[in-house]
Formats: sequence, C-alpha cells, structure tokens
Amino acid sequence: MTIALDQPRGGAVSSANHAGIRRWLWIVAALVFAMVVVGGATRLTGSGLSITEWRPVTGAIPPLSDAAWALEFEKYRASPQYQLLNAGMALSEFKFIFWWEWGHRQLGRFIGLVYLLGFLVVALRRLLPWRQSAVLFGMGLLLGLQGTIGWIMVASGLQPGMIAVAPVKLTLHLTFAGLFFAAVVGFATWLTPLRRVEQARGRLAAWGLLALTFAQIALGGLVAGSRAGFTFNTWPLMDGGLAPASSTLFAQTPFWENFVDNVALVQFNHRIGAYLLLAAALWHAVAMRRAAPGSGSAKRATAIAGLTLAQAALGVVTLLLVVPLWAGLAHQALAFMVLAMTVVHVTRSGVGTAHPVRA
Repeated sequence: MTIALDQPRGGAVSSANHAGIRRWLWIVAALVFAMVVVGGATRLTGSGLSITEWRPVTGAIPPLSDAAWALEFEKYRASPQYQLLNAGMALSEFKFIFWWEWGHRQLGRFIGLVYLLGFLVVALRRLLPWRQSAVLFGMGLLLGLQGTIGWIMVASGLQPGMIAVAPVKLTLHLTFAGLFFAAVVGFATWLTPLRRVEQARGRLAAWGLLALTFAQIALGGLVAGSRAGFTFNTWPLMDGGLAPASSTLFAQTPFWENFVDNVALVQFNHRIGAYLLLAAALWHAVAMRRAAPGSGSAKRATAIAGLTLAQAALGVVTLLLVVPLWAGLAHQALAFMVLAMTVVHVTRSGVGTAHPVRA
C-alpha cells in the first residue's frame, strides 16, 4: 500500500491515482526535454526569428498555399536579420528555418495542452490534497510565463540592428525552462513511493549541486546567446593562457556589460562554472560513498558525478569542434539530464517519511 503525509479530503490517495499522475508528469518532463533539444536546434540553425509574429492560436496553422508562403516570407524580409544577414535568401531556404521555428512553437503549444488537461483531471477529480494541487497550478503559471518569455526573447531579435535575440533574454528563456522542468521532475519523484526509508544524508550538498547546475545552465545560455562558443576554440588554454588578459575580459563599458556581451568573459565564466560543478560533484560522490556505501544517496551522487564528467568532456569536444550541430544539441540535452538527476537527488535526500512510502 501507499502511505502519504497529506491525504485529500474525502479519502486516501490510491497508488493507482499516484501512478497515473506520475506518468502524466514524466510525459510532460519528456516533452520539455524534447523542447529544449528542438529549441537548441532552432537556435543553431538560425531559425528562431523566421516567424515575426506571436499568434498563440492562429499561429498553429502553417502557410497552406503559395500566396500564404509569399506573405510569410515578405514579413521575414522586413526583419533586420534578413536585411543584415540573410539578404537574397531563397524561399526554399526560408521554408527550412520556418519549419524549425514553427515546430518549436507547436511543441510548446502541445506541452501546454498536455499539462492543462492533466491538471484539470487532477483538480476536478480531487486526486491530490488542495495544497499539492495548488503547487501544480503554480507550475502551470510558470509554464505560461515561460511561453511569454519566449516571445519577449524573439521580439528582442526583431529590433532595428539586431540579427539574433538578446543573450540575456535567451538565458531567461532557458533558465525558466529549467525551472519548470525541475519542478515537474521533483513533483513526480516526490510522488514515487520509496522502496526503503534511509537516513537523510548530504541534503545541503545536494542543494548546493542543484544551485551550481542552474547557475551553469544560465551561463551556458549566455554562451549560446552571444555565440561565445564559436570563439577561443582551444582547451585547456584560452587565448594562449589559463585565462585571457583582463584587458580582453573587461574590454567593454559599462563594466557589467562584459558579463553578458563580452564573448571572452562569457566563455571564461562558463569554463569556471564547469570546473566548480565538476569538482563539487566528484567531492560529493566520494563523500557519500564513504559515509553510506551502497546507499541510495551514494548511488545517486555517483551517477551525478558520472553525468557531470561526461558533460564536461562533451563541452570540451563541442568547443574544439567549433559547435557542430550534433555536439551543441548533445551538450544542451546532457545538461538537462544532469539537472534531472540532481533534482531527483535533492528530492530523495530529505527525510524518508516526507515522501510516499511503499510499505
């Protein structure tokens, strides 16, 4: 049977109901993961500004005639990206980037629909206590906010003189995707019955790893937004040394703009973040294996260390190869795998009775 701290008014939550909710949440998480990968492909193929309007409902219908395609292409040709970067692009080339962006937006709509339908089932059938349903509702608001940030990001790239979206807005878009993804994974993990109750270990360190992971994803967003990965393509040295000269790192004024627009400092910060995260993950794995060998905490910590090591190696390969499409996408996907595993670790590192327990 399943034992939970909170039970909804009118009766206990059945394990079958929990199983259905968990399946729904994991499907949503898988869709968000796919969305992140498709978003990365949209960015790396230069497709993100191909649709110049935000039409949440009617935008789901693509051009269906030659006249509709011509109209859509004309809107794109009025954009700064076309005029400054893609002047002379053929209609067939436009269709290629259009379909990437259209698919990205369609997947976003589908995620919203899947989440909304699942939430309505949970809420109307009262499958969870009201507090947990309120959390799910808040997560839905976060998903809606993420979509709005996505359009704000695109709009930034349609301003005069722009050929790409603003790095800060791209970073916000990626970070909020990570927040929603982490919330879904965490809730699904919380609802999963424990096979055994273990003493809480390493919870503070697990939270520290999660914070470092989020920070590194945000730094990666700045790298992607500023295209910093296409510069300084050597490792372990950067610009001939362990770090570029301060005159290179802080060449722009005002000072703070270097942290978001200076490709040298943006990439250097991402490198430092990777070193810190990898060191913390390896240290935590060793500490957990010494403190509780064979425990779930030790196994999760080891898995996080392995994923983080693989991610660091993939980051180096991506840099040295000057960000080929396959490597860029794999690097972004693996980052969210590290995030998922870290969220699971944080959720499971709490006191055992804070979760449903399989008795």
